[in-house]
Amino acid sequence: MQRAPHVLIVEARFYKEIADELARGAEAVLKSGETTFDRVSVSGAFEIPAAISMAMDSAGLDGGGRPYEGYIALGCVIRGETTHYDYICAESARALQELAVARHAAIGYGILTVENEDQAWARASVEQKNKGADAAKACLGMMNLRRRFGIR
Repeated sequence: MQRAPHVLIVEARFYKEIADELARGAEAVLKSGETTFDRVSVSGAFEIPAAISMAMDSAGLDGGGRPYEGYIALGCVIRGETTHYDYICAESARALQELAVARHAAIGYGILTVENEDQAWARASVEQKNKGADAAKACLGMMNLRRRFGIR
């Protein structure tokens, strides 16, 4: 009997309530597809790529020796008064894309990049745009594509 796919959710906790809502949407998708998952937290969106890379370099294994087949990046960056927003958005996206391409990683991108908190909630809410669910679906889709091409 084949084991259910196993995914790592990495969430930035800078905006805790928004992160929880994104995770709620992602977890609902994973549970409905009988996908198992672990959830780890980092302080902000900038740290998400490093956390995923660390998980990959640890042979992609969770504490129980189970490999991760995919990763979901969740977080939120809200524009402020400085250019810090631009760097965080661009660099976290770039680093995740590099991991996905160079290492054939199935990564669902759920880092919101918004102008204000209202936009963040509209995108995070499971009753509205539910971007956490979208990130989980993207991850699962890329996991299926990788299997189709015979890539472990």
